[in-house]
Amino acid sequence: MPSSLRSALRAPAPPVALADLDPRATPRAPGDKERTREQLVVDGQRLADLQERLYAEGSSGGTRRVVVVLQGMDTSGKGDVIEHVVGAVNPQGVSVTSFQTPTSEELRHSFLWRVRRAVPGPGRIGVFARSHYEDVVIGRVRELAAPQVIERRYREIVRFEEQLAAEGVTLVKCFLHISPWEQKERLLARLDDSAKRWKFRPDDLDERALWPAYQRAYETVLERTSTDVAPWYVVPSDRKWYRNWAVGRLLLETLTDLGPHLPEPAYDVDEQRDRLIDEAPLPA
Repeated sequence: MPSSLRSALRAPAPPVALADLDPRATPRAPGDKERTREQLVVDGQRLADLQERLYAEGSSGGTRRVVVVLQGMDTSGKGDVIEHVVGAVNPQGVSVTSFQTPTSEELRHSFLWRVRRAVPGPGRIGVFARSHYEDVVIGRVRELAAPQVIERRYREIVRFEEQLAAEGVTLVKCFLHISPWEQKERLLARLDDSAKRWKFRPDDLDERALWPAYQRAYETVLERTSTDVAPWYVVPSDRKWYRNWAVGRLLLETLTDLGPHLPEPAYDVDEQRDRLIDEAPLPA
């Protein structure tokens, strides 16, 4: 499978200007909303097969695994992506981690300590709904760390991801790009729906007021940490149906390139079949 969507959505070379990237765009979409949703189901079936092969490979001594990083402003759709894309594969082979405010124990270590602990084992797919990038986005916007500390963290992240790649980890880093107008609509929808009000926090509006600062922080992340071994993909996310398909297709292209294979059995298949056929009757 050609890496057409990865090429189309790869973060541009510096300087990055998110204002120039249309959050309602639908590059390489297979068709309209309904056609794209149908393709998401088809892609999900292919994803499930490849994930099973990767899991079997890891269970037989392979070291390869995949980490999907989902970053974006509130309401950009991290949870929805997990439901519609990751939900298509066997949950036994997937781990989902959402990095919240660091605990007292986590604060006693490097900011990457808890991330290293969450990296999935061989053969598995890990999903980071928010990630180590919170430490250079929120850390910068909310001035939780000194500027020189933030600068150092960019370099530490790049080294960390290079180490992961050397260990057989493939990163699929997706920035879910939404517009402030779309976020406003989604926040209003939460307030208007009694079943969704639990998702709304008054603090969301405080964070929204810092929108320009967050956009600059994400632009810097895309400029400083998109590398050949761990590129960033900017996924237009105002259209939910496109966003879900696009993240799924990015993962599908990645797994297709990895080409995991089912391991050959370490036993004689015919011999074991004969044993089963010729076995004595089991007691009732």
